[in-house]
Amino acid sequence: MEEDNSPQEKQTISTNSKSVNPQIVEGNTSSTSNIFFPPESDEYGITTGSAATAAALAAMLAIKGESASRVDITTPLGNLNISVKSSAKINDSHGKASVVKMPYHDPDITINLEVQAEVRLKDETGIVIKGGEGVGRVTKPGLQVPMGDVAINPVPCEMIRSNLGNALPPGKGAEVLIEVPEGREIAKKTMNPRLGIVDGISILGTTGIARSMNSKSFQKAKKCQLDVALAEGYHELVFVPGNIGEKMAHKLLDVDDDQIIQMGNLVGYMLGEAKKSDISHLIIMGHAGKLVKIAGGIFQTEHRLADGRREVITTHTGLVGGDKNLMEKVFRSNTTEDMIEALDSENLTETVFNSIAQSITKRCQERFNLKPEVLILKMDGTILNNNHNVELAMQKTSI
Repeated sequence: MEEDNSPQEKQTISTNSKSVNPQIVEGNTSSTSNIFFPPESDEYGITTGSAATAAALAAMLAIKGESASRVDITTPLGNLNISVKSSAKINDSHGKASVVKMPYHDPDITINLEVQAEVRLKDETGIVIKGGEGVGRVTKPGLQVPMGDVAINPVPCEMIRSNLGNALPPGKGAEVLIEVPEGREIAKKTMNPRLGIVDGISILGTTGIARSMNSKSFQKAKKCQLDVALAEGYHELVFVPGNIGEKMAHKLLDVDDDQIIQMGNLVGYMLGEAKKSDISHLIIMGHAGKLVKIAGGIFQTEHRLADGRREVITTHTGLVGGDKNLMEKVFRSNTTEDMIEALDSENLTETVFNSIAQSITKRCQERFNLKPEVLILKMDGTILNNNHNVELAMQKTSI
């Protein structure tokens, strides 16, 4: 019978550190470092790769008759102590276990997701890692995993092999099956379908630690879209803030799915990566509420970090001749759409957003030496500026 080892409290990574950032502290009894996190912070969690590794190790221990409510795994940064939801010994060569990806302060769709591992011992040495239900498969080039392979990235694979290798009986090997029961459904809410990863989520992680959305790991996840597009030979790309921008790009432009790159809030990072890449033509398009921030030199557009929308739109209203009353009306508006209504009332919308689009292009030139075409949109898809050279799908005629 399967034993439930779920902790009564929210799963945490064991720590006593008071520092702001995770620290690697040398232990007194081990040559391997331990990772300490500030207990008052919930900015850090574990990756799906760490969850899979911990589940595989717990399954191995179950075969050996050791029921563990927590396991210590070694990551590229040091040791993590991870809660095990359940573990069971099926027989003398077969065990299974599961780990829940602990919650932390981030809109990570895989938070609270259960990751399962089955381990079967074999007489041949070596560890074979397979993906089962809920783990995706790669169908496009440009990612860390070759086309046709299961979507378990190299670092998680190495973590599973190294941690399990230390626990294997002498002369034995193992086959490890990683499954994510809800993975197929959760994957629909991720970028995986756009990246060509089908039928489930990816098992990710470069350090074993998940950080909030401003982290390097989150940046790399966004950059994967660019890698795929370039690997497929696209050099004319469309950068959008998110899903709304992507839908509008499909409606207004004649572009393929993989030409559209979602920046999220990481505008500066993605433009920097674009500059390093072989891109011949770049369009930035999206709702005014996001794009006007770029005109103000804001390249990390997360609302809680930076706003400036009303300041930017008010300033450009004045620059193009709007009077004090209109500027005040724009400045006191609650939303970007309200600001647009105020400009509509004075027939200044197009003039103001032409000025803003010009400023966006200038900012991108100054910081990244890029000269993108800019399309600023209302929520209904109306293009607010006309100072662009983008050929719109609705303007094309059949040959």
